[in-house]
Amino acid sequence: MKAIKLHMQRIYRFAPLASRIAAALFGGYALAALSSVAVLAIPSSKPQAVLSGMMLSFIVYAGAVIWVFAARSAPRAWGGLLLAAFPLLLASCWVWFGAEAA
Repeated sequence: MKAIKLHMQRIYRFAPLASRIAAALFGGYALAALSSVAVLAIPSSKPQAVLSGMMLSFIVYAGAVIWVFAARSAPRAWGGLLLAAFPLLLASCWVWFGAEAA
């Protein structure tokens, strides 16, 4: 019984760190991908928008990783990523679905 309790204490201690690592890897990647597509919504030439999106995605990914580990808690880190992803998702959906209709 004591071994199980010790094992559970280890899980509770490392779960927030594992959550932050997952947020940095997967949430940061998703945010960077959304930002690189959302840049295409800006009215400029396609090659310029693609290059700008690629360069912006590196900055966004680095900022997301910094935010995840600077946030007070793991749920706040995930919430910040989701909050930042929502407008980028709207702009990306406009590029994916709205550009064909225009």
